[in-house]
Amino acid sequence: MSTTPSDIKLHKKSKSLELTFSSGSYELRAEYLRVHSPSAEVRGHGVGQETLQTHKKFVGITNIEITGNYALKISFDDGHDSGLFTWDYLHDLSVNHDQYWQTYLQNLEKSGQNRDAGLIGLG
Repeated sequence: MSTTPSDIKLHKKSKSLELTFSSGSYELRAEYLRVHSPSAEVRGHGVGQETLQTHKKFVGITNIEITGNYALKISFDDGHDSGLFTWDYLHDLSVNHDQYWQTYLQNLEKSGQNRDAGLIGLG
């Protein structure tokens, strides 16, 4: 089974990326992609060196660019644009979305952090 997407659509308004693989079509929110970026800034340089990404609830995607025949470079509106999302990694993020998202939310809760930008409503 090929993990190269047959279609890629950026939905700026809904802040999501739609990917169609042979296994199905998936819509991944910008926040989910941002907190799972394959960059060294997020993943670190080895196991246990990951940096939990916080306050990314409202992040959007400004640009996507196909790199070679194997990856997508995603530029986010918070300035992050390093790390290449390979087709295999995007497929993995797609088919395991629910599990990865729950793990991320649990890690946020354990660390006392949150998804919001730290803004407190003034009632």
